[in-house]
Amino acid sequence: MLDFLSTRWADVLFRTYQHGSLVVQSVALATVVAIVLAVLVTRSRTLTPIANAVSAIGLTIPSFALIGLLIPLVGIGTVPAVLVVVFYAVLPILRNTIVGLRSVDPGVLESARGLGMGPAALFFRVSLPLAWPIILTGIRVAAQMSMGVAAIAAYVLGPGLGDYIYRGLATVGGANALNYALVGTVGIVVVALILDGLLVLLGRLTTSKGITA
Repeated sequence: MLDFLSTRWADVLFRTYQHGSLVVQSVALATVVAIVLAVLVTRSRTLTPIANAVSAIGLTIPSFALIGLLIPLVGIGTVPAVLVVVFYAVLPILRNTIVGLRSVDPGVLESARGLGMGPAALFFRVSLPLAWPIILTGIRVAAQMSMGVAAIAAYVLGPGLGDYIYRGLATVGGANALNYALVGTVGIVVVALILDGLLVLLGRLTTSKGITA
């Protein structure tokens, strides 16, 4: 294993960076999309159960099947990888965002309106901060799930450590098959733990002390 890493450490580090970058950027995009959708959904009580149902059904779609559907539309490479990761990341974030926004006390919102806050100020200064801990939980779930989805995206030549796993499986019995699979798997676990730790830190820095008290 040490010999394997010593001859490929630069490539391992680059693929690790690619994997983390793909997940972080995709989850960030998914967060924006999910929050916008949640704002629209929470304006109508009839849309909330529909959105929750779509979220649940979406998670049952096999990632391989979704990738297969995207190949004729966008080809192979980074684009389908990003689309797949964003799709799956949106689902838990959307559900948690709906729950978070629904949990905001109507009395607090009414008091804010009485102070003269407009819709934008009401959302960014009251609703979003109060719902943020629940939203962040959804983001953490999405980030961890996206690590595995990003690995599967290597099937369409997407960036990241998934290629090492596929290479190891494709050369089972070969000299470095196990090394490829182990490096890819362990690398993804390490990146996942680091990202989750950063999200925990983000939560501590961005959550109002009044909420956590």
